[in-house]
Amino acid sequence: MASFMFCTGIENSCPTIDGGLTRIDEYESCGFYERWREDFELVEELGIHFLRYGPPIYRTLIGPGKFAWEFADETMAELKRRNIVPIVDLCHFGVPDWIGNFQNPDFAEQFRIYADAFARRFPWVQLYTPVNEMFICAAFSAKHGCWNEQLTTDRAFVTALKHIVKANVLAMRAILEIRPDAIFVQSESSEYFHAESPDAIKPAEIMNSMRFLSLDLNYGKRVDSEMYEYLLDNGMTRDEYHFFLTNHERHSCLLGNDYYISNEHRVSEDGTTRSCGEVFGYNEITKQYYDRYRIPVMHTETNLDEGPNGTEAVDWLWKEWANVLRVRNDGVPIVGFTWYSLTDQVDWDSGLCFREDHINPRGLFDLDRKIRAVGKAYKQLIANWRDVLPTQSVCLTVPVIEPRKAEGEQAQDQKSRAGKMRKAAAKGPAVPLQD
Repeated sequence: MASFMFCTGIENSCPTIDGGLTRIDEYESCGFYERWREDFELVEELGIHFLRYGPPIYRTLIGPGKFAWEFADETMAELKRRNIVPIVDLCHFGVPDWIGNFQNPDFAEQFRIYADAFARRFPWVQLYTPVNEMFICAAFSAKHGCWNEQLTTDRAFVTALKHIVKANVLAMRAILEIRPDAIFVQSESSEYFHAESPDAIKPAEIMNSMRFLSLDLNYGKRVDSEMYEYLLDNGMTRDEYHFFLTNHERHSCLLGNDYYISNEHRVSEDGTTRSCGEVFGYNEITKQYYDRYRIPVMHTETNLDEGPNGTEAVDWLWKEWANVLRVRNDGVPIVGFTWYSLTDQVDWDSGLCFREDHINPRGLFDLDRKIRAVGKAYKQLIANWRDVLPTQSVCLTVPVIEPRKAEGEQAQDQKSRAGKMRKAAAKGPAVPLQD
C-alpha cells in the first residue's frame, strides 16, 4: 500500500484524576465499548484506510507480564478483516492502577514487556504510536497537576518525562525485534510560545526550548545547554541522558505533529500563559519541527467544534488541509493527515481534567453515530485528493503492508530486508542527532 495516509482516530485516553480515584476513559465516555463494530464500519464509509486506535492499557496490562487480551483480540481481528491499517496507540495519557503513575521507575520496563507481548500477538501490525504525546502526558501529569500523579514541580515533570520517553524507546526497540519494518508515528503536540512584551522574551524562549524535550530525547538529539542544566538540576543523571543519545530509533520514525487552535500561547513576563489562537499556524510550526529533526512528517491530530453556524469545523478542516499542502509545496516530506476523532469527544474542553460529561461536537460523527458536516467534507476531500498526492514527487509514500497481505511474499521480503538493514546498522556506533 503506497498512498497518502488519510486517517482518523478513536481516542483511548485513560488518565486518572481526583488523586487516582477517578479514571477518565474516553472509550467508555464515547460509547466505543458497545459500538466498536459500528465505528469501524463508519471508518470504511468515509473511505479511510488508516486508523489511530489501541486497546485500553489499564484493561489490557493487568499485572507485571500479565495481559487480558479478549477485547484487543476482537477489535484487532475486525480491523484486519476490514483491511483497515491501525496506527496502534499503546499508551494514551494513563497507566494501570498497579503501576500507579509516571513517577514509577518500573513503568518503562513494564511497558517494554507489554509492547513486546502485543507485537508477538499481532505480528501483522506495522504502525505504532507507543506513547502518545509524550510531552503533554508528562506536563499534564507532573507539571500542571491535572492527571495521574497530579504534581506541579519541575523535578516531577523531568521524572515523568524521562520515564515516558524511555518507555517509548524501549517499546520501539522491542517491536523492531519482532517486526523489523515497523514504523513509529511520534504523535506530539506542536506548540509555540509568543512573548507579549520584551520582558516576556526570556520565559517564552525557555518554553520554546522545553517543547522539544520529549522528541530531543526520543530521537537522540543533544539538547541545548540551558535544557541540559534544567534536566540535570531536576533529577536526570548523566547516564540517563546518555541512554537517549545512544538508543534512539529515529530511522524507523515519522514525526507526527498535532495542531489545534489552542496550540499557540501568549507568554507574560511572569511566565504565565494563555491560548492566543492561530498565529503562525500548522505550516510554520511544522517547518520548525522538521528543520530540527529532518524526519518525514504526518499531521496526526486536529479538530474544532462544529460551532453555532454549523460551518466552523468544515472551515477549519480546509484551513488545515491548505496548511498540509503548503508544507508539502515548501519541500517538507509530509505523508498523512488526520481529523481526530471519529466521533465527538467528552470533556476535551477541560483537558480531561474534570469529569463533567460535556460533549464536544468536533467528531466526524456525533455520539449517535450520525455524520456531521465535517465528516461529509472530509469524505469528499479524501475522494478528491487520494489519487493525486502519490503522483507528486515531494510527497513521500510509506511502505505499509496491508493487514490482509501481512503473511504474503512481499511482506516477508520487506521484513527480511528491514531485518538485515537493522543488523547492519547495529554493528556501527549510535550517533546522536546533530544540529
